[in-house]
Amino acid sequence: MPPAKPVLVGGFILGALALAVTGILVFGGMKLFTRDVRVVVVFAGSVAGLEVGSPVTFRGVPIGRVAAMRVQADVVSNSILVPVYLDLEPKRISWERGYDATSGGIGRAVQSGLRAQLASESLITGQLSVNLDMHAGSAVAPPRNLDGLVEIPTIPSDLEDLEEDFRKFNLPDLGVKMRATLIDLQRVLDTLQSRVGPAADDLHETLTTATATVRSIQTDAHRSLGHIDQLVDETRGQVETNGKDLDTLLKRADKTASQAEQLITTVNDLTGPESPMRADLAASLRDLAASASSLRTFTRDFERNPAGTLLERRSE
Repeated sequence: MPPAKPVLVGGFILGALALAVTGILVFGGMKLFTRDVRVVVVFAGSVAGLEVGSPVTFRGVPIGRVAAMRVQADVVSNSILVPVYLDLEPKRISWERGYDATSGGIGRAVQSGLRAQLASESLITGQLSVNLDMHAGSAVAPPRNLDGLVEIPTIPSDLEDLEEDFRKFNLPDLGVKMRATLIDLQRVLDTLQSRVGPAADDLHETLTTATATVRSIQTDAHRSLGHIDQLVDETRGQVETNGKDLDTLLKRADKTASQAEQLITTVNDLTGPESPMRADLAASLRDLAASASSLRTFTRDFERNPAGTLLERRSE
């Protein structure tokens, strides 16, 4: 068997090393040349479902992972805290307004409202993750300076808020009140059932009577409408029969009115200022007035001296 050539073996080894380095760079995301930023978050409640290696997200975008967890118990104050150490990948976060991906930049982001909270990865498995987001104005506890790392304050998760709301309910007292309410409701239903039966019978009888009354009214109304139609037909016949007489009467009235108008016109002509008959009437009226004046004078003289008046008239 011929001996292996050193050049061929060396080339094979160098190619394998190049492929290994390329695979590490591709699948490792160039992590050999970057350094993660480690920060710490402290949870006061249970972190069941959160494990080392669980994802860290910023509004759902993966930016790191959980590096370590431990329990910090204080038996004097009876408080238990769970510090969780996070490794953040600086290249996955692009800060603006002078911030950077270093621990100093994250510290300034914390002052602007950067907070951490537990988020559910799966309701079936119960896996949790750590989600970062901006919550300006949220109240936070003073930093604890754990291991000299930047601490990102935590806020309760939606699930913790829901649990807190349930704790505020007095479930035993609420159960007693609900049971009393159901008993009262059953009593009311029994009372209504005992009263609704007779009331339903009365209502059925009332509806039957009302139906009969409505039918009677409909029959009378139909009969009345028939009488009205008959009256209208008779009235129409009388109008057609007497229409000719009425037309003749209207023509005669119109003729009489015309004659009256002509008479008034004639009287106006006779009594007009320039009418000859008016002058004759005026002269006759003057003569009549003179005669009346003489008669009045004779009457007065006769009353004073009857004999003398008669002798005087005879001599004239």
